[in-house]
Amino acid sequence: MSSSSPKALGFWMCSALVVGNMIGSGVFMLPASLAPYGWNGVLGWTITIAGGLALAFVFARLSAALPREGGPYAYTQEAFGRTAGFVVAWAYWISLWVGNAAIATGAVSYLSVLVPAIAKTPGLHALVTLGLIWGLIGVNCLGARLAGEVQVVTTVLKLLPLAAVLGLSAWLLGREGAGAITAPLDTAQLGGPGLVAASALTLWALLGLESATVPADKVKDPARTIPRATLFGAAFTGVVYLLVCSAVVLLSPTDALKASNAPMAEFIGRFWGSGAAMAVAAFAAISAFGALNGWVLLQGEMPYAMARGGVFPAFLAKSSRRGTPVRAHLVSGLFLTMLVGINYAKSMADLFTFIALLATTASLFTYLACALAALKLQRDGQVPGSGLLTVVAILAGLYAVFTLFGAGREAVMWGLVLLAAGFPVHLLMRRTARA
Repeated sequence: MSSSSPKALGFWMCSALVVGNMIGSGVFMLPASLAPYGWNGVLGWTITIAGGLALAFVFARLSAALPREGGPYAYTQEAFGRTAGFVVAWAYWISLWVGNAAIATGAVSYLSVLVPAIAKTPGLHALVTLGLIWGLIGVNCLGARLAGEVQVVTTVLKLLPLAAVLGLSAWLLGREGAGAITAPLDTAQLGGPGLVAASALTLWALLGLESATVPADKVKDPARTIPRATLFGAAFTGVVYLLVCSAVVLLSPTDALKASNAPMAEFIGRFWGSGAAMAVAAFAAISAFGALNGWVLLQGEMPYAMARGGVFPAFLAKSSRRGTPVRAHLVSGLFLTMLVGINYAKSMADLFTFIALLATTASLFTYLACALAALKLQRDGQVPGSGLLTVVAILAGLYAVFTLFGAGREAVMWGLVLLAAGFPVHLLMRRTARA
């Protein structure tokens, strides 16, 4: 899209993109995953929020100095060259369409509370998942502004059940007292493998903090808007997650929570009845739908930006008369469809867990590279020098390495395999450029 095209996204739409992408299936599904870790889950959230804010600060400084479309890919290429830029772009693109499969699965999981046939009929959940995905691809192909408006509406709606959980938790604590109803705190069990695992799980819920940096060419005053939206969105979402997920984990029986397909709905239902549980399930599905909308926007914008930079085939650099990368959306959607189709026989819970860890691992490679890029660009004078940025970028890089250990060997190995699969594409593009 040319520089003369209208800028569609302002501060609130960019903030909604960040918050909406981060508050998706994670906040509604993670309490069940975190249940075995108890208070380690709470401590894991504090580590993840601190690491997330460090990464948000890095992205804010990079976007202010280099407000370019492509976000992480553009920063890494500027710092380390085309090969490094390709690796990061490929990893980030993988995390987008792989993660979208997990988000869509989370949406369908909560829809199955409202429509039990989705869970009971073999293969039906895969068809519903693909229906959601392709419907939102259609919305995004109609234009970034329509996608932004959908994001604002769904972001507001998804906050309502979270407010209900916080209200119920405050009422329970006020009536019974914290010591009477929360899980007991055993300091001897804090730390160790449980904390590392909890930290990796919680990062899935914060993926997307860099969302506003990707469609920079569609943002009004990007050098000012993107940093503000990134920091505000990350801080707001981190606080919401810490309060809501910790309340559900600490105020629910561990055994029941671990086996739940809709943990937040069941938490509300235990005290306010099945009607309230159904309402929360509906809002949870809307939440994941809104997050999927934002991530679908990015899964089209990223390969589009890569193609415009000569990293992906020029076929993907074409935009429609509305200024949207329709071809890139279609290619990403096809890969996502194959992933869901190959795994259609898995249960929704198994599919969500595996894909969420895989998407997190792919994102961590990107985050580590961007932290290193901030240090390099600051040294080269392309980003204003700052002792604070140096310290925060180092901490952000260490956090990414720490969380990679928590993701586990299987997810990291699959992440490396998917990264390696991109090198033939890179070699082909280099040969084409030399021709």
